[in-house]
Amino acid sequence: MKQKVHLICNAHLDPVWQWEWEEGAAAAVSTFRAAADFCEETDDFIFCHNEVTLYRWVEEYEPSLFQRIQALVKAGKWHIMGGWYLQPDCNMPSGESIIRQMQLGKEYFKEKFDSEPKVAVNFDPFGHSRGLVQIMTKAGYTGYLFMRPVQMELPANNFKWVGFDGSEILAHRLDTNYNSPLGGARAKAEKWLEDHKDLELGLIPWGVGNHGGGPSRKDIADLNALKAELKDVEMIHSTPETYFEDMAKLDLPKVDIALRPWAIGCYTSQVRIKQMHRKLEDMLAVTEKMCSHAVMRGLMEYPTEDLKEAARDLCFAEFHDVIPGSSIQPVEDMGIRQMDHALEILSRLRARAFFALAADEKKAAEGEIPVLAYNPHPYEAEGDYYVEFMLADQNWEDEFTMPRVYDEDGNEIPSQVEKEDSNLTLDWRKRVVFHTKLKPFSVARFNCRMEILPKKPVPTCREEGDFYVFENETLKVRISKTTGLMDSYIADGTEYLAGGAANPWLFFDSEDPWEMQVNSIPNKDEAFRLMTPEETARFCGIHQPTLPGVHVIEDGAVRTVIEAALRCRDSYIVLQYALPKKGNQVELRVRVLFAEKDKMLKLCFPTVCKTSYVGQTMFGTEELPQGEEAVAQRWVASVADGKAFTVINNGIYGSSFEDGEIRMSLLRSAGYTAHPINDPHTGALRDLLPQDRFSPRIDQGERLYVFRLEGGCAETRLASVGKEAALLGEAPMVLSFFPNKEKKIPHFPMCTLTGDSVEMTAFRRAQDGNGWIIRLFESAGRKEKAVLSFPGTGLAYGALLHPFEAKTLRYIPEEHSIKEDNILA
Repeated sequence: MKQKVHLICNAHLDPVWQWEWEEGAAAAVSTFRAAADFCEETDDFIFCHNEVTLYRWVEEYEPSLFQRIQALVKAGKWHIMGGWYLQPDCNMPSGESIIRQMQLGKEYFKEKFDSEPKVAVNFDPFGHSRGLVQIMTKAGYTGYLFMRPVQMELPANNFKWVGFDGSEILAHRLDTNYNSPLGGARAKAEKWLEDHKDLELGLIPWGVGNHGGGPSRKDIADLNALKAELKDVEMIHSTPETYFEDMAKLDLPKVDIALRPWAIGCYTSQVRIKQMHRKLEDMLAVTEKMCSHAVMRGLMEYPTEDLKEAARDLCFAEFHDVIPGSSIQPVEDMGIRQMDHALEILSRLRARAFFALAADEKKAAEGEIPVLAYNPHPYEAEGDYYVEFMLADQNWEDEFTMPRVYDEDGNEIPSQVEKEDSNLTLDWRKRVVFHTKLKPFSVARFNCRMEILPKKPVPTCREEGDFYVFENETLKVRISKTTGLMDSYIADGTEYLAGGAANPWLFFDSEDPWEMQVNSIPNKDEAFRLMTPEETARFCGIHQPTLPGVHVIEDGAVRTVIEAALRCRDSYIVLQYALPKKGNQVELRVRVLFAEKDKMLKLCFPTVCKTSYVGQTMFGTEELPQGEEAVAQRWVASVADGKAFTVINNGIYGSSFEDGEIRMSLLRSAGYTAHPINDPHTGALRDLLPQDRFSPRIDQGERLYVFRLEGGCAETRLASVGKEAALLGEAPMVLSFFPNKEKKIPHFPMCTLTGDSVEMTAFRRAQDGNGWIIRLFESAGRKEKAVLSFPGTGLAYGALLHPFEAKTLRYIPEEHSIKEDNILA
């Protein structure tokens, strides 16, 4: 049979990487201009390119060129490839973020070019979550074209990729780089033909890439000459869709795992970007829900364009050299600036919705300070919440004002006062922490009444020898006064730790932000140690000469907080354990001041659960590798013998697991864009950083992390940890606000949802403006019945979700209907 080879001309162009976005825009304009020239003057040639970002720049900065491209697309000379907003990282964004990439991409390309690509293209990202399969198939894609990881063993480069939910998509891994050197396209094609004589079907990407460039006249002429010379090979200028049509005729093997690892350092490098990305993902989801609720009650207009602008900022930050931390420092700064822009938009929209939803509460009684809390979830949200407010006036007396918190029915609920953000030494501003259960998608009202105490209560915790020992009805925790570590965690009578947990360690690392030459960072260098009382006092900057390295800083009806100060070399860590008076979930806050080089900082939790290690990925739960660096999203868990110990985080993606020890990767001190390069003459690895000057390093300075830890029955923990993680990121909004109604006007919750392992990942206006889009996701890998109800309407929708299924629903109130819809609706 005659061999058939598809030539895919492209010009891989990173919008940012070793350059800032303005340079990327300039390269896009010049690259597209040259490609348009070649398309217009050459008959047998097709140029392929993806990424909305680049087209938007051309549309804005050279409209005449954009019109030429529109004409070329219509004529079939220029092919819109991929159809996403850009080529994002495919490990760390949530399933909802990937949907946004597709929505913004498909909407733009349909509007501007009447084009709808069927093959998704991600040449350059550093690995691919298995959760992509379900999203792509439900979005109408038939194929997936990618390159990395090139070293991963696969049964073939053409295969059927199987998702968590059993869905399948055709996939092709490039067996040659996505670009070619200037004037070297023919040589690349000839080498490919020599190496693949027995292959029936082939794909060769070509064109100068990374900083744009694309085709050249010489390359086009050389390839056309080669085509004419070949007798036993049919070589055509082609598109990904055409290649996949041929590929679909082959007998293909199936692959049912994630496509990784590659560049395992990128799971952790530039952690500020990663934490802000998580914050923006969560803030966008919460704001969409709150705005939807306010609009459905007729209180505001849906802010479509503002939300879309924030979504564009999020999608750009997910570019595969931004969120992975493989860019230069100015790009890191740009990513933070851009996400701050989105967060400011969203904070204003969220406030607008909150004040609208809270307006129907009644006036406060004399002497009361009202506190309003909005739960943005369709199920009850039980937890510890806090609010800060000012007293009516400053209190200069030697006494202490203690707020007591009451629910709407006048029942006092557990509460305590903790250190406020301000440092004015007056009895004036208050931070109140209270434990309660918030109703679904509703505003809850609490009232604070003041009690005057002779003095502020002193926090205490029981001591037994060298340990602080904390107990509630179901939990017992021991914190060592000699190490500052969590020595024991016993929940419902079962021990889950093997001692010395929350232990910060330095690991030997390198300057390479990708860490592209290894799959693990396993070697411990030095552990942090508890500071002496003298060191602790100096570090804390207090006037007294000593302060114990471990000390109790808060205690009350809600929780006890114990603080520990540790040091290693020139770096410092403060651990704060928030131990709950109810329940088994311990919150751990970690403040790091880091000044090391070529080190990774990991926070280690030795657990008794040693059998398996699992974590959240986009629309799935994944078995994670042991002994290698792993990537996961909001949570990870060690599992054994029906038990699980879960660790929820606020923006950590990298971790590893060794003999039951969970090692959360906090940060790395690699260089910026320090790419390993071998000397072409000697083969030796060149120095990654200049040796004649100072070079800034990634993640120096202060970083803050939040973890929530809990052990329990594996089935229960793995079914509930997703919702618990959402409560950390998509937290209820709590604010002290004085409403103005004479009488409370009650309202039903926007909606409610049942189903232990079913999460609501989205509630937003439909893309076409007709109704509301709701996405449900089964997170535990089992069949689960769910009921979505809209109280007060009599409307309820029952659904059976299959393991890891993401189900998209459209709710149209005017039609009193709920029905399944496309994932991009």
